[in-house]
Amino acid sequence: MVGITLSGTQALRMLMNDQKLLNFLLEYITPERKAKFDAVLNRRTRHLTVVLEDIFQPHNASAVLRSCDLTGVQDVHIIENNYVYDINPDVVVGSTKWLNLYKYNEQPNNTIQAFEALRNNGYRIVATSPHQDGYTPETLPLDKPLALVFGTEKTGLSDYALEHADDFVRIPMVGFTESFNISVSAALLLYTLSSRLHTSDIRWQLSCDEKDELLLQWCRNTIKRVEVLEETFRKRFG
Repeated sequence: MVGITLSGTQALRMLMNDQKLLNFLLEYITPERKAKFDAVLNRRTRHLTVVLEDIFQPHNASAVLRSCDLTGVQDVHIIENNYVYDINPDVVVGSTKWLNLYKYNEQPNNTIQAFEALRNNGYRIVATSPHQDGYTPETLPLDKPLALVFGTEKTGLSDYALEHADDFVRIPMVGFTESFNISVSAALLLYTLSSRLHTSDIRWQLSCDEKDELLLQWCRNTIKRVEVLEETFRKRFG
């Protein structure tokens, strides 16, 4: 697929049109819902992101998304090498419409493509594994954006993911069981790391443009028959 390069003028025009559309759609959002959107956006972050490699159990896949939403993590990267990612609507409780999901499923080893994309966006790759010496949730450095990579419960992360990670993180355990399941691990890690971020001097918040982009996305996802309103907007404002 050939990418399209926009000039600065074209990009600015698109941004202005999106802003006009957002202002138009906000007229159909209650003040209470708008206040909730603003409160959530102020706690959203891309400083942390989650990467799921071959997670196929619907319950676990869904629970991780729910934890991302509840801890303010906006983006989830889904690697489908051997299994298709599936979610359980009873567990996810609508959280997918508040998150951005990115799937990698076009290559023989999609982990390579995912890691390259994340590094190009400034992320350090952190593999989660109980079998590797590494940081704990309390000691993992947060000065750079982190991509936390989780593997399937049955086999864990792939050899490629383990060999090409920048760092490792593990949750200390004191019982007989080998490890927490993936949904519990994700919840514990995300809660601890996001709590640390919120009390740090690190600039973890979204930019104003990112907030507006998400606000437009959320309006579109929640307004009934939004396509009719958008058609009205195009006719009115061209």
